[in-house]
Amino acid sequence: MRKPRRNHSAAFKARVALEAIRGEKTVAEIAAHHEVHPNQVTSWRAQLLENAAAIFGGNALAADGRERIRELHEKIGELTVERDFLGRGARESSPA
Repeated sequence: MRKPRRNHSAAFKARVALEAIRGEKTVAEIAAHHEVHPNQVTSWRAQLLENAAAIFGGNALAADGRERIRELHEKIGELTVERDFLGRGARESSPA
């Protein structure tokens, strides 16, 4: 029989990832202690290292997010105008 899927909290993942970053134990030892797969420990460690800058530099990421939202709104407007134009042209040229 299969084991039911386990969902770990963000706090648990952070604790395991920090333990892996410290390097006091091997990934295998950490995984065995917390009863998770070693690949999962490595994945959580990589995610923590990638996203650590967001914790201290949240404003830079927020500005990037606002810029991206502005670009997407521009694209939505462009596509809406294009759709309306093409729809109007198709109605005018179609035989009744």
